[in-house]
Amino acid sequence: MYRISDSEWEVMRVIWTKGQTRSSEIIATLADKFSWSDSTIKTLLGRLVDKGLVSSQREGKAFIYQARVSEKQSYRDEIEMIFNRICVTEHRSLIDYLVSKMPMTLSDIEQLEALLLLKKENAVERVICDCIPGQCRCVRHGEVKHG
Repeated sequence: MYRISDSEWEVMRVIWTKGQTRSSEIIATLADKFSWSDSTIKTLLGRLVDKGLVSSQREGKAFIYQARVSEKQSYRDEIEMIFNRICVTEHRSLIDYLVSKMPMTLSDIEQLEALLLLKKENAVERVICDCIPGQCRCVRHGEVKHG
């Protein structure tokens, strides 16, 4: 799995939005929000190309950049990396927090309800911690972990 820095995310968002774009378009788009130099953005583009997340194609004197990974999958991968760092017994409370903070339409809520109904069909009796001893404070196999 790849890791995208916060600055690289900003560049990727422009590339995902535009589909194919030149560095000059990325620079113009990000100029209002950041005071990055042209060379900083070109460095970020180079890193993204090196990571295999973006392709570059020469067109005259310019390069055309295009994402090699989907935006939606990148978001999912990022969330999965975060959740993998946190004890599985805490995931539901994090989802509770996210849902409480998220603006949602009635349609969004209905879709979430439908998903929960499907999830209910495969519900487990108890979520079991899979951390190694000393990484969390939850109860595992009847023992209280101290960490």
